[in-house]
Amino acid sequence: MGCSRISSTRVAIVVALTTILASCTSLPRSGPDHKDVDRDAAVKVTTKERRVGIDYALIDLSKNVLSYFTAPQPTSFKGFGGGRGGAPEIPLGFGDVVSVAIFEAQSGGLFIPSDAGSRPGNYISLPEQTIDRNGTITIPYAGRVPAAGRLKETVDEDVEDRLASRAIEPQVVITTTTSRSSQVAVLGDVNNPQRVEISPAGERVLDVISAAGGLTTNNIETNVTLQRRGKTATVAYTTLLKNPAENIYVAPDDTISIDHERRTYLALGAAGTSGRFDFEESDLTLGEAIAKAGGLATTRADPAQVLLYRLVPKKTVAAMHVDATRFTGETVPVIIRANLRDPATLFAVQQFKMEDKDIIYISNSASVELVKFLDIVNSVSSTISGVADDANDTSNAVQDLGN
Repeated sequence: MGCSRISSTRVAIVVALTTILASCTSLPRSGPDHKDVDRDAAVKVTTKERRVGIDYALIDLSKNVLSYFTAPQPTSFKGFGGGRGGAPEIPLGFGDVVSVAIFEAQSGGLFIPSDAGSRPGNYISLPEQTIDRNGTITIPYAGRVPAAGRLKETVDEDVEDRLASRAIEPQVVITTTTSRSSQVAVLGDVNNPQRVEISPAGERVLDVISAAGGLTTNNIETNVTLQRRGKTATVAYTTLLKNPAENIYVAPDDTISIDHERRTYLALGAAGTSGRFDFEESDLTLGEAIAKAGGLATTRADPAQVLLYRLVPKKTVAAMHVDATRFTGETVPVIIRANLRDPATLFAVQQFKMEDKDIIYISNSASVELVKFLDIVNSVSSTISGVADDANDTSNAVQDLGN
């Protein structure tokens, strides 16, 4: 009976002290109390009922859901053409410097004097000239001949036709000495960004990257973007290495940009290790991402509440027959919940592909919150018991000294 009274008294004391400590502001802190922050604010911009006010959709991970979250289809260079066959023919262009040689069948013609005899090479070489802004070159007795955008062979034939009535069986050979129009700009994460000249043999995407000194970063997570006549496509550098069909021939005035994009995700809550993690792999699944973060903390985590936060295209959400009309913009905030208590979900998380900037949050088990409370009660109870014992010992010592 006495023990019951003592126990009841201790519980009452614990409850009273817990209430007092909860309202006490004199305890040590590492920063200002949240109540002080709220009270002393000159202006408050808060949300109703302490909610952030961002609507989101909650979707449980299942077999049917997986099909909507497959790895995004990368763009391809195949649409530009030039993947197979020989190198494309490169026409003359503005700013190119060319030399023109004109041959005649015998002396006494328009260009070869009669006293030349039968000397070897009945031809003359005209001074080098630049294809002007109008895209033409000037040939004596032929006038201004269009050249830009035409193949050299076509321009040769045009000049021959213009001289046919004046020269003796003229033959014309045009040679490019400096090609300024047939260049490709290589920019970004390469050792020597520059404009690379395309040779008649043709250069592919990897060729011009190599000519620019190669990559400055690891090829993992490096993307190659090709811009051509208003069209743009991006392909992973590793794809160019593995798939020769993507390593197409470049064309004049192409721009190739190399960009190393560090892909990361966050792991928070009851994960083995919280923090930001690099993908480091070309592909990463939800299961691998959880394992990379140390798995679930077995003493704290609720396996049924593994949450992944992601912005999902609205059209994907609508395809899942989810009402997306209340969401504005092109993306919908989505929380994907995986119940790892279900053995089948372990297969699902190994098929669910992670994306850059995903957030994984693992909730605490409900029992953890109870344990936290009981630890506080036990700590306060032990302190009260210790103080009472110390007071009793002190009182006995005083009485012994008096005697």
